[in-house]
Amino acid sequence: MSENDETTKGGGVGQPAAPAKPSGKGGTLRLLRRASQIVFLILFLVLFFKTEYRGESGAEMLGMDAPVSVFLEMDPLVAFATALSTHTLYGKVVFALFLVVGVILLGRFFCGWICPLGAINQIFSRFKPERKGMKRIDSNRFKPWMHAKYYVLFVMTALALFTSLQTGLLDPIPFLVRSLAAGVMPGIDYALRHALDAMYASNVGVLGWAADAGYAVLGNTVLSYKPQYFNHAVLIGAIFLFVLVMNRFITRFWCRGVCPLGAFLGLISRYAVFGIQKDHARCNNCNLCLRSCQGGCDPQGGVPLKQADCLLCFNCESVCPKGAVKFKFFPEQEAADVRPLPDLRRRRVMESVAAGVVALPLLRASLGLEKNTNSRLLRPPGSLEETEFLARCVRCGQCMKACPTNAIQPTLLEAGVEGLWTPMLVMRVGSCEYNCVQCSQVCPTGAIWKMTEAEKHGKVARPGVSGQPKPVKIGTAFYDRGRCLPWAMDIPCIVCEEFCPTSPKAIWVIEEQVQKSDGSVITVQRPRVDVDRCVGCGTCENVCPVQDRPAVYVTSIGETRSRTNQIRLESGAYK
Repeated sequence: MSENDETTKGGGVGQPAAPAKPSGKGGTLRLLRRASQIVFLILFLVLFFKTEYRGESGAEMLGMDAPVSVFLEMDPLVAFATALSTHTLYGKVVFALFLVVGVILLGRFFCGWICPLGAINQIFSRFKPERKGMKRIDSNRFKPWMHAKYYVLFVMTALALFTSLQTGLLDPIPFLVRSLAAGVMPGIDYALRHALDAMYASNVGVLGWAADAGYAVLGNTVLSYKPQYFNHAVLIGAIFLFVLVMNRFITRFWCRGVCPLGAFLGLISRYAVFGIQKDHARCNNCNLCLRSCQGGCDPQGGVPLKQADCLLCFNCESVCPKGAVKFKFFPEQEAADVRPLPDLRRRRVMESVAAGVVALPLLRASLGLEKNTNSRLLRPPGSLEETEFLARCVRCGQCMKACPTNAIQPTLLEAGVEGLWTPMLVMRVGSCEYNCVQCSQVCPTGAIWKMTEAEKHGKVARPGVSGQPKPVKIGTAFYDRGRCLPWAMDIPCIVCEEFCPTSPKAIWVIEEQVQKSDGSVITVQRPRVDVDRCVGCGTCENVCPVQDRPAVYVTSIGETRSRTNQIRLESGAYK
């Protein structure tokens, strides 16, 4: 994770600069910062891999230890945006307030010391850059386009203010979790499994032993409990890889020009009491500080420091041969030495806010949310009503990774543009496991309310809810009698009834005698659905032997979360 230490000619004096070596306080702090990045990145990955079903029983699944939501709960932008969209601070996201206090006092230390995506971007920025020498230095200067992240933040803030939470699309923690869970890791898992299987099938002793060792080491860590496949995985993974590749051209491209969390932290670091103090008289324009800067904050002498873009990487202090740059508490700064806030144009700020305000009615005037809702848009059990759901879901993908059957998939346009990358159930991929509540346990913002197995089955009422407890319904199953084997072709089949997990069963059969085309009479058992017992788990759809399009399928009607999307309106929602 070290920075480029190549010798570079000075910009102002044109003389070669000596290779930089960490020295003094700045060098020590730089080494500590690198160690912190490594520790937090490893911690993130450990928690990420623990956020997964590993074959536990229903009771043990509730005890999933320390999921990666710890990072989401400490994300200040998650706390800020959900507070705007819901007018509440949900659960443990209040811990983000402690980090906010730290940023107000110290500056953007989260970006340079803790953020796992920032650490990954820095690692890829270390790869051989496209530009070298003075071109490299010029490319590392602050550019006006780096203000884009602030305008992105204003657009998303305006949307959140009107109950549409879109920050999770670009917030680095949800972005990283979603990219790894639904894009990158399934591909790595696929490649590793096929490589290990090929080694095992080679019948070469040492390769077979290596394959066994590989499964033993990776089986409970990197590899999933079973292979996972996701909608649009190639698109999600390609966006993530694009971000990484851009670091070849621009150091920490995402952090400098895209990240709304970085913009938010930059704004609230306005009154930081810790920062850079420049001694312009000592600066010899060697540009070592500029070349090593991660945030593009212009630490060199002769120009004002852009405080909101400083990531506290301490590279400038550690490489400066003249000691012209120092980090201090309560630094002595002239008004011309520092710009505490980004130089944003008022008109652009107003246009960004207006864009967010205008975008929401355009999004919601489209078919989908209010009218002609996609009947196959099945949200995970315990999801809030759709408008409330969109006000809370940060598109982190944790529920997708935690789902033991791989049924929870990211949407593209099934929920409209506003619902991009939000979770939905695809029953043909996997049903909603009857005794599983893992998705509700890992949701960091309450878009899926936390529940127990007993609450899901309707054996006990949800805390704070009066009335007779009811099972949580995802939707209702229906039969296409033109495709059902017993109904359309007089072929015996009761697979759906056998696998129905409810007790009493929601699928039941009636024996009927039918005359076949050859005149013979046979008895077949024709299935039916009891809509009052069906919870929409999708097991019947998943196991239906009609492969191309199942003869039994689940739609969202009857779902617990809606009072109006009901077969009988008196059913209402379980509130």
